[in-house]
Amino acid sequence: MSAILLGILALPILAALALWAIPASIGDRLAAMYGSVISGLVLIGSLLLWPRSGGWFAYVPSQDQMLRKSGRPLEAVTDVPWIPALGVRFHVAVDSISMPLIVLTALLTFVCCLYSLKITPRIGRTRSLIALLLVIEAGVIGAFSAMDLVLFFVCFEIVLIPMWLVIDIWGDDHDPVGRKRAANTFVLMTVLGSALMLLGFLLVYRQAGTFDLVRLTNSPVLGGHGVPLAAAVLIAVGLAVKVPLWPLHIWLPDAHAKAPTVGSVLLAGVLLKLGTYGLIRILVPVLPDATATIAPYLAGFATVAIIAGSLACLAQTDVKRLIAYSSVGHMGFIVLGISTLSQAGLHGALFANIAHGIITGLLFFLAGAIKDRHDTSDLRTIGRALYARLPRIGGLLTFACLASLGLPGLAGFWGEMLVLLGAYRPADSLPRTTYLVFMVIAGLGTVLTAAYFLRLVRNLCQGDPAENPASAFAVDLSRIELITWAPLITLTVLLGVWPGLLLHQWGTL
Repeated sequence: MSAILLGILALPILAALALWAIPASIGDRLAAMYGSVISGLVLIGSLLLWPRSGGWFAYVPSQDQMLRKSGRPLEAVTDVPWIPALGVRFHVAVDSISMPLIVLTALLTFVCCLYSLKITPRIGRTRSLIALLLVIEAGVIGAFSAMDLVLFFVCFEIVLIPMWLVIDIWGDDHDPVGRKRAANTFVLMTVLGSALMLLGFLLVYRQAGTFDLVRLTNSPVLGGHGVPLAAAVLIAVGLAVKVPLWPLHIWLPDAHAKAPTVGSVLLAGVLLKLGTYGLIRILVPVLPDATATIAPYLAGFATVAIIAGSLACLAQTDVKRLIAYSSVGHMGFIVLGISTLSQAGLHGALFANIAHGIITGLLFFLAGAIKDRHDTSDLRTIGRALYARLPRIGGLLTFACLASLGLPGLAGFWGEMLVLLGAYRPADSLPRTTYLVFMVIAGLGTVLTAAYFLRLVRNLCQGDPAENPASAFAVDLSRIELITWAPLITLTVLLGVWPGLLLHQWGTL
């Protein structure tokens, strides 16, 4: 199994290098076909890893000794020296935390390459775009499988420059200044967060003498004050930039608004998960006491993010910016679940991580389709009556909005429900009254989420088609769009009616 993991790490990188070595004359369609084959092989490889991954490994709260004892070992382990002088090892493996995220990464990269067979940014240069998507895929899978803090940091950084280039080169061609500003803000903010995170890792090394996550999980850095607290704050802030958690979210709306469709899908569906995964994989198990000290503050910022993101959505007139701000609120729910340090909250955070990647990926695909047909994502210019003009796309947009607002029976419901349950019953070391307040405020956030999504459906999908005669003959759902979005639609329904497909991976509640 370790050979499969090494294969899905190496294949996208080697394929990207090979694609850059091929003459540019190969054509956009052939480059997209090549990317689809490579990303399809990575997806198959990740699915082959899935059956053997299971059990808890590195994120059970320290006070829950029963679950800690029931944890099963890692799978597909490769552990060899990398930088012996610093004690850094090339240590990769998978477990039930990382495996669903690896499959999600492989799936979204595959559908993005498939989408590019027919639909590409106007600037062209699809060969380079596909190569960058493959590099992003390799970096993200590397981060999700890394069992060494330095290796995690390196993989975390690998994805930044490719995503910066995707936004800067293939972003909104109507606003070149805006897309460059969005790309620069994205890379500067995330590099700043990475620097803080690295300082935190160095403090952990100073206390524990190792970067190895398995050793750090088995022998965590104890203490809720002094150096452990400083390390926890630095790591939490660094990862919060990537989540992004309010008020460090300022880079996100512009990055999504200006990115090409495939860039927005990967940014929301995969890259944001690096932040929440780092909180679960590193912060909670490695610094348990310090995490308990800062957990109420993380929960407070997460609750503000839920409300602030929802209120910002109500004020948006651009469909891509609206979806971007909705991600701020949804990621706030995930951080709230993590900060409860409870089994229910962590289950909810893990489930919501996957559900958000699937649903928001679908939403950005739909937003891109609407923008392509109207040459704008401004709701005031697009007009109304999408049900009449583009009935299939309008119907799918409504479906995705309902899933995102947490309609029971769809994937968005279970994660938020478990997070609220976790806030109702946080870990014993946390102030329950404070978390009850957070739970009530977060519950109000779900009402606001329903309000802005239903408002979007009313303003965009309903109305008189005669108001927009110019777009009456726009092409409705194309074959490649249906093929590309079908896995996301299927998973949204499947996880909604069968949440145990994921929940059983993490143990019983």
